[in-house]
Amino acid sequence: MLRAVRERDAYANLVLPALLRERKISGRDAAFATELTYGACRSLGILDEIIGECAGRSLHDIDGPVLDVLRLGVYQLLRTRVGAHAAVDTSVRLATAEFGPGRAGFVNAVLRRASERDAEGWVELLAPADPVGHLAFEFAHPIWIADAFADALGERAGELGALLAADDERPAVHLIARPGDITAEELALVTGGEEGRWSPYAVYLDGGDPGQLEPVREGMAAVQDEGSQLVALSLTRAPLLGPDQGRWLDLCAGPGGKAALLGALAEIDGFHVDAVEPSEHRAELVRKTTRNAPVTVHVVDGRDSGLTPGYDRILVDAPCSGLGALRRRPEARWRRTPDDVRELTVLQRELLSAAWELVRPGGVVVYSTCSPHLAETVSVVADFVRHCGAEQLDTRELLPGVTDLGEGPSAQLWPHRHGTDAMFMAALRKPR
Repeated sequence: MLRAVRERDAYANLVLPALLRERKISGRDAAFATELTYGACRSLGILDEIIGECAGRSLHDIDGPVLDVLRLGVYQLLRTRVGAHAAVDTSVRLATAEFGPGRAGFVNAVLRRASERDAEGWVELLAPADPVGHLAFEFAHPIWIADAFADALGERAGELGALLAADDERPAVHLIARPGDITAEELALVTGGEEGRWSPYAVYLDGGDPGQLEPVREGMAAVQDEGSQLVALSLTRAPLLGPDQGRWLDLCAGPGGKAALLGALAEIDGFHVDAVEPSEHRAELVRKTTRNAPVTVHVVDGRDSGLTPGYDRILVDAPCSGLGALRRRPEARWRRTPDDVRELTVLQRELLSAAWELVRPGGVVVYSTCSPHLAETVSVVADFVRHCGAEQLDTRELLPGVTDLGEGPSAQLWPHRHGTDAMFMAALRKPR
């Protein structure tokens, strides 16, 4: 899996489940394989710093397949309970089988040097002296991301260590109980999970393959972070001026999780949801996810959809850097750059403007991102409100029972406070 991520820019959370099924690996072995692979992807930065120090050479001078073995070995040494001898021995045997005794000797030498210190010792030796840089190294985040998180936390930047630690842990699996098909209480009983704290449809699982659960196979439940559920719910709860005529729009629908929840809730009142997705492949995922729901999928660009204006409620869950979901996408933190954020904010502003043209006077647009980065969140909203005269609703009031959402009027979820992805949302109402 590490090789697929390194060579093809593959996504770990897509590659690993298929490999486990193909190799018929389950139970404790599957859990250990998941810990090794996801953990090594998450910890890539600190692992590479340690490998470079122990090898006495640049990582560019180490062949990629050998580097994969070293990353697995160092991760086992420093971040698991695997004994040092076992971690070194299995890595050397793997290198021998793959490359022969010559490179195996190099792997052995590097790992023996790595085993001379524990994780805290390597942090003490290699981490930058400044507080943010030190935390970024300790919890395996690029410094620019740690800086962005500290800025977003504002006066509570002292929570940065707790946030990075939560981001560096294996997250619980969140399920959604499809409204009208099964309740969260019933889903928790069937799966052995626990009902969620914030969403009335959320259930938490400790682990395992949710695709093997009967309610998931039958379409009564699905995997969806509780924060994403709250984004969709905030749209349905926002107060309109005038009656809701039942025209709802998900302007950035792929792969379809929020559209499915909106469709299930719309069906209760006889409403309808249009879902926009420019990619045919992702549009097909939306169709599958929303089957049997009152949802029509349009394969068009949300910036120029050609749809008829007059929608009561529009969700703009805009494409973003994904910095709020790094714990679920272990390799993503090392792929993103500040330039990505700058490019995405242009698209985010264009999509929000397009939604504003489609919403009726008195209707509501909810803008959301799976990122807490200020450039993608409050800056986009503040500029838009200033130019378009939108009425910014207190989004926190649309999430009853959810605490610690920030100073408002927007709402920000956090992994260390809420156990969700770091979802941002802002509700904007169009004046009459």
